[in-house]
Amino acid sequence: EAECDALDHLLDAVRGGQSRALVVRGEAGMGKTALLEYLVGRAAESGCQVVATAGIESETELAFAALHQLCAPMLGSLEGLPLPQREALRITFGLSSGAAPDRLLVGLGVLGLLSEVAADRPLVCVVDDEQWVDHASAQVLAFVGRRLAAESVGLVLGARAASAELAGVPELAVEGLGEEDSRRLLASVLAG
Repeated sequence: EAECDALDHLLDAVRGGQSRALVVRGEAGMGKTALLEYLVGRAAESGCQVVATAGIESETELAFAALHQLCAPMLGSLEGLPLPQREALRITFGLSSGAAPDRLLVGLGVLGLLSEVAADRPLVCVVDDEQWVDHASAQVLAFVGRRLAAESVGLVLGARAASAELAGVPELAVEGLGEEDSRRLLASVLAG
């Protein structure tokens, strides 16, 4: 309940015109994915745009693979970005040829893209399994998460452990149920 309340508060802030970033952190099997699914459902019910993805272990060596997966549905909004950011994203996502862009421009481009998309309706971006997100994408996502301000954007990442890339992004620790909560859950299952 406490974790769901925290996600509801994040969603309320985003719907109210603010931006929020959050890392939902906990060991495997603690319920991070269930919490992220809860957030996706609540965001969709409340009229927000939702874009969700997950890190894929076999793509951890492919630079910007997770970022591409997250941003692909939004690429139609690239034209609203300043030219350097737009070109950086076009090259990063293989839509144009050119020298590898500066990662700062890629980060600013993603931040701008999320803001551009959220101008129509609040936007909630969810990335599960951060441990399988490629390093370049993780850096950009953390950069964006630390710089969100008043764009009506929520960025929530599910991670197993704290990482250097996500330093400075607020965290919600997901731990096992305490003894009292475990007993209530067991009692409700046995009674049902």
